[in-house]
Amino acid sequence: MAARVVTVAFQGVEARRVDVQVQFTSGEARFFLVGMGDKAISESRERVRAAFSGLGLSLPSKRIIANLAPADLPKEGSHYDLPIALAIMAGMGVILPDTLEGWAAVGELSLDGRITNVAGVLPAAVAAGAMGLGLICPEASGPEAAWAGETRILAAPSLIALVNHFRGTQVLSAPRPGPMRDGERVPDLREVKGQENAKRALEIAAAGGHNLAFVGPPGSGKSMMAARLPGLLPPLTPAELLETSMIHSVAGLIARGELSRARPFRNPHHSASMAALTGGGLKAKPGEVSLAHNGVLFLDELPEFSAQALDSLRGPLETGEVVVARANAHVRYPARVQLVAAMNPCRCGLGGAGRGACGRAPRCQTDYQGRISGPLMDRIDLQVEVPPVTAADLALPAPAEGTAEAAARVLAARTLAAGRAADGGEHAQALNARADGDWLEKIADLDAPARALLSRAAEAGGLTARGWTRTIRLARTIADLEGAPGVRRIHLAEALIYRRVAPGSAMGAAAAN
Repeated sequence: MAARVVTVAFQGVEARRVDVQVQFTSGEARFFLVGMGDKAISESRERVRAAFSGLGLSLPSKRIIANLAPADLPKEGSHYDLPIALAIMAGMGVILPDTLEGWAAVGELSLDGRITNVAGVLPAAVAAGAMGLGLICPEASGPEAAWAGETRILAAPSLIALVNHFRGTQVLSAPRPGPMRDGERVPDLREVKGQENAKRALEIAAAGGHNLAFVGPPGSGKSMMAARLPGLLPPLTPAELLETSMIHSVAGLIARGELSRARPFRNPHHSASMAALTGGGLKAKPGEVSLAHNGVLFLDELPEFSAQALDSLRGPLETGEVVVARANAHVRYPARVQLVAAMNPCRCGLGGAGRGACGRAPRCQTDYQGRISGPLMDRIDLQVEVPPVTAADLALPAPAEGTAEAAARVLAARTLAAGRAADGGEHAQALNARADGDWLEKIADLDAPARALLSRAAEAGGLTARGWTRTIRLARTIADLEGAPGVRRIHLAEALIYRRVAPGSAMGAAAAN
């Protein structure tokens, strides 16, 4: 006798169909699991055996073969326990096979027959709905699965409850979606005294989704301002919320089905490895750059990260995705992030000018900042020098404007860009930081003085081809904050100043003239 139950295998955030096929044959009473499963799947035999014992059942005294098809698809995780157990029950006649048609299943079994929570339930529910199936999942995962929309969800606390439901002696009600929160309270910009230039750069970065780096001595407020960036950003759109939540689901970061409209803000320590930043490890889990998808990745003490880890971000910052290569598969994760970095000017943190200047300047600065590759810095649109906060700044009253006022201007600029994109056709982008090609040329609408200034800056050697494009994107955002229809010379000049590679550089001089 044979039975079949549908489940899924995860490749990144994609859930691919897997058929659990169980067959009983004559021969020695043994339980075989085949189909390219990992260690957790091979241990399913003992969990299933113990769960059955908790129900007063025993496995048939036959040769049991459970095949996870397709056999050439790598499979990982403990969520195969439940579909294997259900397929065996259907083969034994405990559950009628017809009742399992139209359902997929995921869940881990405890030794007493309870069905425990697993990661990836949300993408599993979305995939089940796309296949025209409902999803059987653990009771604890029901509120998360319910966010999948029209997909039927059956959330069971235990195997016995599931058996009783299919036999009609108990009815399991459909779970409700978990709570939706707006995010934690973000500190207000009004608490940052002085640093008006840096605040302006932060507002521009928020309006266009541009990458930003603060460079300044300790105590100048770099981390303070970065922590206040989420308060300037609009909440996630429904499409972005689903994308982001699916990544967090695969990573096991959704508790009690609770989703958040707030954009992710990830702040890894500078000791993080390349796998921690971009994803990988034993099971190719998403890294920080994917967990920050549609949000902010903040790297404090940027030069203290390993060069290999930092350079691994170059591809994701350009393409918006991470590819984790394995011998038997390539796993893709979305990674459209806004990078914000903070760093001291040199190892001692004092810099090369003013009171308390570094005695080894400029070599100390050159060596320290040289830890960051030029190609990575070329992907950072705004490079802002943050001077020390003076006693006079600290004695001033709180600024009149704070996060609310800046966020309103950011929202107006983003609304303007989104309105253009709505009528822009297939290649239109609602975020200026992603505009490219003909669409960027169309929305920039550079006037003659602006084009002349851009050409002079490029001829002076301060712009790469990538820098040319990113400068136009940045200037378009500055123009949007003013509500200007096109990019003018004043907008482009400010954009060039933010992209300067060093004080007094040729690019900075071109912008000033």
